[in-house]
Amino acid sequence: MMTDHPTGADLAAELEESQARHLRTLADFDNYRRRTGREISAATAAERDRVVLAWLPVLDHLELALAHADADPDSLIDGVRGVRQLALDALRISGVARLDDETGPFDPARHEVGAVVDSASTPQPPPAGTVVEVLRPGLEAGGRVLRPASVAVSAGPRTAT
Repeated sequence: MMTDHPTGADLAAELEESQARHLRTLADFDNYRRRTGREISAATAAERDRVVLAWLPVLDHLELALAHADADPDSLIDGVRGVRQLALDALRISGVARLDDETGPFDPARHEVGAVVDSASTPQPPPAGTVVEVLRPGLEAGGRVLRPASVAVSAGPRTAT
């Protein structure tokens, strides 16, 4: 009965081929790691540049407003309003949305309590925990809340005691 056992020479050749494949795989992975590192660095730099370019008009207009600070107060106020709009545009261009029209029930994922309002004296006070005013807008990007909106919530109707 004859069995097909590899010879020592066959095993040595197979081992050498496996080692060569292993070294090629390590080299490929090292090249991949270096290439990915360069791509991540380039993407990070491009994103930084995009954000800086979106905010440059804001800085330019702030400097212009400061240069004319001794001018007519109404024009200064108009200038600040313009700078505010530029800042809002820069946020929008960067994919950031403001959470400034928040109403309804308090949501801890989107809100933080800035004040509790006693609305018992109103004809129909909202239920306790209802957002009645946005004190400071929140910010959201890509479905994630970056900063929750600071809100005033109703204390609710008073119960008779």
